[in-house]
Amino acid sequence: MSQEQKQLEGEIQQSESTILKEVSVHEAIGLRLAHDLTRIIPGEFKGRLFKRGHIVTEADIPKLLDIGKEHIYIMELGANDLHEDDAAIRMAEALYGEHLLLAEPHEGKVSIKSDMLGLAEIDKGIVDAINGLGEIALATIKSKTVVKSGQPLAATRAIPLVVPRTKVETVERLAAEYRLANDGEAPLRVRPFQKLRIGLLTTGGEVYSGRITDKFGPAVKNKLEELGSEVAEQRFSPDDRQTIVKEIHYLLEQGYDMILVTGGMSVDPDDRTPGAIKAAGADIVSYGTPMLPGSMLLVGYINGKPIMGLPGCVMHDPYTSFDVLLPRMLAGDVIVREDIVGMGYGGLNNC
Repeated sequence: MSQEQKQLEGEIQQSESTILKEVSVHEAIGLRLAHDLTRIIPGEFKGRLFKRGHIVTEADIPKLLDIGKEHIYIMELGANDLHEDDAAIRMAEALYGEHLLLAEPHEGKVSIKSDMLGLAEIDKGIVDAINGLGEIALATIKSKTVVKSGQPLAATRAIPLVVPRTKVETVERLAAEYRLANDGEAPLRVRPFQKLRIGLLTTGGEVYSGRITDKFGPAVKNKLEELGSEVAEQRFSPDDRQTIVKEIHYLLEQGYDMILVTGGMSVDPDDRTPGAIKAAGADIVSYGTPMLPGSMLLVGYINGKPIMGLPGCVMHDPYTSFDVLLPRMLAGDVIVREDIVGMGYGGLNNC
């Protein structure tokens, strides 16, 4: 018995009703493959040569021999078993929700991809429960991650070639229970971003007077545009508390969906922005986050509209606390203190 046959038979030992047969490739014409066959050219290519269910032809024999396959395996599944591809498909179909697409199964794996720009929503509890079952796997990105169209955010996988049907049925039950408890929402989904019009206030005497060129505006505009929103108006103010308050009120009166205030966010005595935001009537959720870079970020709300004070790192660091919270706000999340506290774990980024 070949080593591969031993391995495959070991994978299906949980069910005596599944039958695996070894057939010489020279006698395999007209028979269907039991599983995908992969071709590997080191440093050049790795991919599927033949798909499960492929009917072997005479022209296939040299290709099979080229990848070292002198035998193929024919499988007759028992009533209590599922092939790896079927298991992966059924798990993916049970779990996926809005704005997601399923790829074709490949070697017992089904990728779940976003069909739009949005925010991934993934329930960690159900991911852990599924992976605790054994013999099947669900790999995902982290919840609250920004995803683009075509980007994978999860993949289901059957680890052995044959999986007990009960394992997959458990996944389907867990997914159904989750939907029932969450108003029909799936454990894996993508939430679209709202297209908001943002009012931007840049503070600082050096920028207001024209001594230096504003770098906050372009950085903030780029981040917003990448997520489908826009800076509708940018205003400038010196480091004067009353003037900053006046400009915040002006931007609110214009009906913008969010107010961003840049500059003057440190603890220096002449940095007036945090106090001005509070004086403008904001309910402060947090001034400061346990994430680096971006610890001096301020988050608050004025009459239900979000307002943020942005620290200087937003100008030059590619990923800060602002990049964590902005997508959530654009997806409609209301940020609370617990969200800020949770940013410390995993919140050290290139500092």
